[in-house]
Amino acid sequence: MTINNRETSPPPQAPRTADALRGLLVAIKQGRSSINLGSKAADALGQILELGADQSLLTITTLAERLDINPSTLSRLARNLGYSGFTEFRNVLLSENLSPATSFYTRQARQALQGGGSGLDDRIGLLASENIKNIEYFTSSFDRAAFTGAVELLARAPRIRIFAVRQFLSMAMFLSYGLGMIRSDVGLLDAPGLGTAEGLAAMSQGDALVVFSCSPYTKQVIEVSKAAHANGIETIVVTDRASSPLVAFAGHAIFVPHKTSFLSNSITTFAFCVEGLINATATVLGDAAKSALERRDEMIHTLDIETS
Repeated sequence: MTINNRETSPPPQAPRTADALRGLLVAIKQGRSSINLGSKAADALGQILELGADQSLLTITTLAERLDINPSTLSRLARNLGYSGFTEFRNVLLSENLSPATSFYTRQARQALQGGGSGLDDRIGLLASENIKNIEYFTSSFDRAAFTGAVELLARAPRIRIFAVRQFLSMAMFLSYGLGMIRSDVGLLDAPGLGTAEGLAAMSQGDALVVFSCSPYTKQVIEVSKAAHANGIETIVVTDRASSPLVAFAGHAIFVPHKTSFLSNSITTFAFCVEGLINATATVLGDAAKSALERRDEMIHTLDIETS
C-alpha cells in the first residue's frame, strides 16, 4: 500500500502569534518542519501554549518552576524556534493577551481539595466554572482549518471508525451514535470487542479513523493511530495539546482543554467538541443528513420505541 510522504518545509521565521506557534509545533511533530525539538522541549511548548497569559510566563524562573524543568531548556527552546531569547518568546505569548484556560480555578480547586473549608455547593460551582472556562477557551482558540478539514472528512469518507479506551470510550460511543444518525457506515473500531487489528484490517485508504486521548496518553491508542497512518487511513485526533504523541499520526488534530478539579481528566469540553463535530457534519451533508434523520424517525415509529 502506497504511503504519501510528507514534504519538509523550509525553516520558518519565528512565529509571531500563539496560533502560529501551535501550528509550528504540529508541523514539527509531523515531520514537516526543519526544526527538531526533543520530546521534553516539545512537551514544554505544548504546556506553555495552554497557559495563555498566566503570570508564570513573566520570568524564565517562574515558568521553569511551573513546568518542572531547567530554565536552560526554555532558553534553548526559544532559540530553536528562531527567537533571540526567552524574552522575545515570552512577549509573543503575552502580546496575545489570552486568558488562561484554567490556572486560576485550578489553584482554587487545589485549596478546596486540601480541605479549605469549602462546602459541597462551592465545589460544584467551582467545577462548573472550570468547565465553562474550558469551553470558552476552546471556542476562542481552536484551529478552524483543522476542525473544518475533520468535518469534511467525516462527511465524505466511505467508512468511519472510532477508537478510544478507558473514560474516552464514552466519547467514542457518543460520536459513533451521533454520526450514525446522519450517515451510514459509522462504528467503533473494535466493536463488538472483536479486536483492533481486525478492525484496522477491514479499513482502506480514504476511510477515516477518529481517536481520542489526552495526557497521560494511552499507549494502545498511540499504536492504533500509528498503524492506521502507516496504512494510509486518514486519522482525526482529538487530544489536548500540540505536543501530544498522537499528533505525529494525525491528518487533522483538534486540541481540547480539560484541566479541572475533577478527580480525573474532565471530558465535558470533549463532549462539547463532539457535539460540534456532529452538527457541523450534518450541515455539510445537508439534504442527505435530513433524509437519514427522517428514515430514523420512521423506524423509531414503526418499532414503537419511544413514548411521551
